[in-house]
Amino acid sequence: MKCFVYRSARRAGTYVYLRERDAFGLLPPEMAARLGALSLVLELDLGPGRRLAQEDPAVVARNLAAQGFHLQFPPPDPTAAG
Repeated sequence: MKCFVYRSARRAGTYVYLRERDAFGLLPPEMAARLGALSLVLELDLGPGRRLAQEDPAVVARNLAAQGFHLQFPPPDPTAAG
């Protein structure tokens, strides 16, 4: 499965995976508004053996198939009080 990864201009460390290039209409309007402008950073195939730095490729593929997008948030800050 081919996917396209975009970086949010408004939310640092937040990325959106889309199943179609520039298919921003797949995003709910409220989400798109919060993310701001999105810029393409990567095009990749989610095939067998594909590894991703912060996401489970199987979860990304399921979300792309079901809703057309996958949202990746930045990892938690280990220095933040919690």
